[in-house]
Amino acid sequence: MTKNAPKKDPQREGRLLLAVNAIKKGQFAKIREAARLYDVPTSTLHARLHGRPDRSNLRANSTKLSETEENSLKEWIISMNRRGAAPRPSMVQDMADLLLSDRGDDVPALKTGKNWVSNFLRRNKTFKTKFIRKYNYQRAQCENRQLLRDWFIRFQETIAKYGILDEDIYNFDETGFAMGVIATAKVVTMAENLGKPVLLQPGNREWVTVIEAVNSAGWAVPPVIIFKGKVHIESWYNGLPRDWSISVSPNGWTSDDLGLQWLKNSFDPYTKCRKTGRYRMLVLDGHGSHLTPEFDRYCDENDIVPICMPAHSSHLLQPLDVGCFAVLKRSYGRFVESMMRDGIHHIDKLDFLSIFPKARAEALKTKNVAHGFAATGLVPYDPGRVLAKLHIQLQKTPTPPGSSHSTAPPPWVPETPHNVNELRRQSEMVKTLLRRRTHSPPSPINEAFGQIIKCCLTAMHETSFKDKEISDLRAAIEHLQQKRTKSTKQLPFTGIVQVQDGIDRAQALQLQDEVPGAVAGEAASEPKKRAPPRCSNCNIMGHRRNRCPQPLA
Repeated sequence: MTKNAPKKDPQREGRLLLAVNAIKKGQFAKIREAARLYDVPTSTLHARLHGRPDRSNLRANSTKLSETEENSLKEWIISMNRRGAAPRPSMVQDMADLLLSDRGDDVPALKTGKNWVSNFLRRNKTFKTKFIRKYNYQRAQCENRQLLRDWFIRFQETIAKYGILDEDIYNFDETGFAMGVIATAKVVTMAENLGKPVLLQPGNREWVTVIEAVNSAGWAVPPVIIFKGKVHIESWYNGLPRDWSISVSPNGWTSDDLGLQWLKNSFDPYTKCRKTGRYRMLVLDGHGSHLTPEFDRYCDENDIVPICMPAHSSHLLQPLDVGCFAVLKRSYGRFVESMMRDGIHHIDKLDFLSIFPKARAEALKTKNVAHGFAATGLVPYDPGRVLAKLHIQLQKTPTPPGSSHSTAPPPWVPETPHNVNELRRQSEMVKTLLRRRTHSPPSPINEAFGQIIKCCLTAMHETSFKDKEISDLRAAIEHLQQKRTKSTKQLPFTGIVQVQDGIDRAQALQLQDEVPGAVAGEAASEPKKRAPPRCSNCNIMGHRRNRCPQPLA
């Protein structure tokens, strides 16, 4: 009967435990009888009686982290959840890599693979990934296939009419940011927690608009940042690229006038010297600031051909929406989340200017821009990519198996251990010496010594986590200290101002404030001297009360 038993029986483990308990209680004289009665393999029952555990309860031999390292990582995840800052899967992987790098190997440190976090969560049912908030974003769907076909025909006819080359095709759009809002992401939290975990965010909802334009070859035009306000601040222009521009508006949104200024002062001068043919095509949506008569007249006078997409189709036909803006906002939200974890609970304009260039560098890469034009079927021209399917499932590439290192570990030296590997080698040597001296199997002394080593390993892992947290906090403190030194002087600027022009004009105003006579053509006045003291007894200047020649009143 045991030969015909199914190989994968979910109840076999329970029958094995019952058979083991029955034999230990003396209900069966022979193992074969118990195996036949409980319908389990005799060899498996024999192995269980001699202490061999179930394979499903054993750790895999290929795990990169040791059991102690994984336990330390679990404690760190629990600690982050209690502080209201559940980590992302990428942060869990970074901490695992940190533990591997702190081992102190002479060979290059190991790295966790692409699927390590998912395998870690599969092994540890205590944790699972959850979205931090409900994803309630609703987007208009353009399902009219004939409308899309007409768009691609009009796009191709416009290119043929003006002889526009692929290198002269641009996409222009603006996107908005709420300064203190983090991005929606998955975090690792406790499996027993009900609902979605709460992740704290600064919460500043002040709006910022950024105007972007990209070329089909993969490069981007310098952006224009539009803040909510009435005046420019001198410190905005420190640290930004010189070809970027800044403007202000009452609500932080773009307007007809700002759209026209961007076309005249940013797009046209920057792209005119880089065009290949005579005409440049500017693909845009139907926003009001893009369709003004002044905007269209300037395009006609400067060989710019604007072409508008159908309504409610930018998520399918606009390269910036398809390839760049989602990555940009996700990167920006991650940087805001990082600042929040470091104790910065209010994001202002200076914080935005320090975060946005890094997020933009991640989003507007050449491959992302080129992917946006290709995915929308514009360059190269391929309407089928849009008309075929709206949702494409990406195939996951499996992580290749790692190769074992044949390099022998360095010899052990009896000295104070400074990393995890030195501690392990020294503990193994001490255990070997104890076994040689006692000539007996592992004793309670060996077990107690193992618990001490485990405690030391846990302390080392916690130290690594604390060092990383201290490093992040120091960077946040340095950022705050640098913000306090920034100037808050208001500048009398209007419209869109390029960074280099803003710096030059601010320096001229500073020189005028410091040396008024030099600007007006007059000699600079001598520095002021402190007035002599006045006596509080006789009210005469030149001495104090304690040196007054008159009798004290």
